[in-house]
Amino acid sequence: MTKYRTRLLFALITLIIIVLVGLGLLLGQLFKNYYINSFNERLKIELNLLTSNIEQNGGLASLDTEEISRMSGLLNARITIVDLEGDIHYDTGELSSTKINRHRDIIGDIVKDTPEEQSDLEVGGGFDLHYYWSPLIHDGEKEGYVFLTTKIDELQKAYRQIWWILTVSLGMALIVIILLGTRITNRYTKPIESATNVAIELAKGNYRARTYEDHIDETGMLSSSINILARNLQELMKLKESQQDRLTTLIENMGSGLILIDSRGFINLINKPYKEIFNVEASEYLYKLYYEVIDHEEITQMVEEIFMTEQKVRKQVVLPLEIERRHFEVYGVPIIGTNNVWKGILLVFHDITELKKLEQMRKDFVANVSHELKTPITSIKGFSETLLDGAMHDKATLEAFLEIILKESDRLQVLIQELLDLSKIEQHGFRLTNGRVDLVKEANEVIEILKGKAAQKDIMLKLSQPSEEAVIEGDPDRLKQVLINLVSNAITYTPNGGSVEISLTDQENSVSVVIKDSGIGIEKSEITRIFERFYRVDKARSRNSGGTGLGLAIVKHIVEAHKGHIEVDSQIGKGTTFTIKLFKKLPQ
Repeated sequence: MTKYRTRLLFALITLIIIVLVGLGLLLGQLFKNYYINSFNERLKIELNLLTSNIEQNGGLASLDTEEISRMSGLLNARITIVDLEGDIHYDTGELSSTKINRHRDIIGDIVKDTPEEQSDLEVGGGFDLHYYWSPLIHDGEKEGYVFLTTKIDELQKAYRQIWWILTVSLGMALIVIILLGTRITNRYTKPIESATNVAIELAKGNYRARTYEDHIDETGMLSSSINILARNLQELMKLKESQQDRLTTLIENMGSGLILIDSRGFINLINKPYKEIFNVEASEYLYKLYYEVIDHEEITQMVEEIFMTEQKVRKQVVLPLEIERRHFEVYGVPIIGTNNVWKGILLVFHDITELKKLEQMRKDFVANVSHELKTPITSIKGFSETLLDGAMHDKATLEAFLEIILKESDRLQVLIQELLDLSKIEQHGFRLTNGRVDLVKEANEVIEILKGKAAQKDIMLKLSQPSEEAVIEGDPDRLKQVLINLVSNAITYTPNGGSVEISLTDQENSVSVVIKDSGIGIEKSEITRIFERFYRVDKARSRNSGGTGLGLAIVKHIVEAHKGHIEVDSQIGKGTTFTIKLFKKLPQ
């Protein structure tokens, strides 16, 4: 594409050349006419002098040929004297037959026609002569003519000189005009081209483009206006991008799935949480009809209801996702623009599965606590009523019933205490009483506490450690509670004659505590649930042993409070191994 500057310069140069050529032609013609007029005036004066001289010397009858020849040489012209009939009386020119005949014919024609003009031009045939004549008067009567003939070589030479001068002058003027025009064109077109380039960049979306503001005039005002427009567009684009980033960040990180459906039923937007929840790709949903890609009938019916009623809809639905069923609270709202223009539908999916699980856990917790409290209270109440009805007078019965009441009271006390401990541990403000804890010492104390219980079942309870001490930072009372719960459970679920072993491994930054028994073991499907509150592997055995089902839940919370980790490995009939990893220095 030819630049605007080049096209403008070409147009100006073309116009200037046309003007200069026209001016040259006009000046050339003017100079030519001026020179011819001057030439004719000179010939007229010379002819008048010659005629006067001949007339003074006696006219046609007494011609002084020497004088006439001398004057012909001075005037550099051919002098021919003829009578009224056209006969030549004297001629200073060449006497060759061809030329003299042609010369005689031209003079004869002039004399015969007696034209009013006193000049004639003969061009062609190789002659190129200019004739100028004057009548010869003697004694008041015309007796002939005097012809002054000159070649027009001088005219042509003068013409060529005139045209050469005009060509050189106009050529130099054209060169100067082109140079000045180029500079002037550059001065006034460069800002326009720069402004055009900036406008093109702005149209492409490059709002950082600027043009140079060099002087204060119309082009300077144009450049300034373009720069102001570019700055305004850049600010608007920054604001738009900022708002777009905020909106995108909000939509992509809102924590709930989102679908935007337009007025025709096509899906225009799905956010990242929706793709993660339903495990789909954007290409599977975008710009497709909602009922073609959404497989859940409850959702499609909800969308149809919003389309028909144009009202907000909120529903709780259960949707199968792979191998699990997830609970969602789906909120659908119609999008109505200005002038009640229907824009589409917005669906928001709140995942309330965890809330449902917590609600179910709360219900189970209340039911389990009620059941656990009901059993000892019923026993205490029943035996107390029996004693009041008269059984207290029987000493043996009285002692047996009081032992049962005491046992159930202890069980009730343990349950309440563990509930209080669990509630305290689960509070956000729970703090450990950290200090120096020697796990070897704590393990030995636990063995002393539980060795009587192990001896009743003939269970071998032992401690093995590679070093004399394993010191960590932690809460000694809580860690002792962990060991007591785990070892007590191991003794409870180990048959008579079995073994329970505590081993400590001192590592570089941590200590591993392993409690291994040779008990009944745990099913793999139950391992993930043993840390739930009130969950029992063998309900009959744990209830008979006074267990509450809260011990492992307390253990898990205490280990996590120490930033530790607990693992379980078990095989049915071969025993269970609990492995606890505790850091020597509590992570911040």
